[in-house]
Amino acid sequence: MDTPTYEQLVGLPAYAVQTVPMAFEDNNGQLNVRHYLGIGSEGLDESLEGVGIPHNWPVRAGLACLAAEHHLTYLHELHTGERMSVRVRLLGRSERAVHGLVFVLDDTRERLSTMIEEISLCVRLEPRGTEPWPEEIARNLDARIAEHAALDWSADTSSCLHLR
Repeated sequence: MDTPTYEQLVGLPAYAVQTVPMAFEDNNGQLNVRHYLGIGSEGLDESLEGVGIPHNWPVRAGLACLAAEHHLTYLHELHTGERMSVRVRLLGRSERAVHGLVFVLDDTRERLSTMIEEISLCVRLEPRGTEPWPEEIARNLDARIAEHAALDWSADTSSCLHLR
């Protein structure tokens, strides 16, 4: 799988910008593996606000965008005190799901640290179940997907996650 370069990724909006806190450190002085997914998820959530999915969507609309599948690729460790950010590229959507790539960047060393491929679902909370994206959000997702498809670098995936 070809991975995009740091220079390509920094052209995307930055989300979840922060330094690696000591509380996230493992016994090697590195970001504990369990936090990569959380930080990536935080960045993805922030990015989805731009397509009409706010953090309070469950309260406002009774809907949630829930992760169904992940594939993580660890490339370089992050260490306590280093700067990091998240970049998101949406690849496609179906009636009830969206497929994207989430990139956790090491902004101190200017390199890609981790790639997270994800399938997320539109879920009605009561009664619980998937449902089609609301019309406005579907339009916004389509526009973002088209914008990302026009980027001049490929979006290689793990080939193990697919929209259904």
